[in-house]
Amino acid sequence: MVTIDSLRRVEILIGLTDAQLARVAAISQEKVYNAGEIIVREREPSTEIYIIHSGSTEVQLSGTRVTAETLAAPGPQAIISLGQGQVFGEMALIDRGPRSATVCCKVDGTQVYVLRRDDFIQLCEQDTDIGYKVMHNLAADLSFKLRHSNLSWDSG
Repeated sequence: MVTIDSLRRVEILIGLTDAQLARVAAISQEKVYNAGEIIVREREPSTEIYIIHSGSTEVQLSGTRVTAETLAAPGPQAIISLGQGQVFGEMALIDRGPRSATVCCKVDGTQVYVLRRDDFIQLCEQDTDIGYKVMHNLAADLSFKLRHSNLSWDSG
């Protein structure tokens, strides 16, 4: 069951009141994955956002930057691990573009909360304060990730 307490620790939900968090919890669905299971696949349609409640996931790309190391390592390349309170699939809130990466479960019993894009957009239209705060937090998070990615490319 998705609880307000568990949502308080989620980066993109920072600043929401308990009443607003309860509204987010009401439209969230809990799912559990085991090690090795693919949660989302690169290039598939994106209609959901995932919040990690417990456990760990790994973000993988099939087309990574070509270096001596990646040439020697065939197949998808892990680019980051995500854990409790972190989010993936967040670009689904912004557009309906394809997934930019594959996300696999790293440990058995990884628990995620799933929010369907359409349900979340409807909630944001009903309570624009939720929409503003989440989109502000999301923009800050994506900005951080883009900056980190650009710095990684510059140093390689």
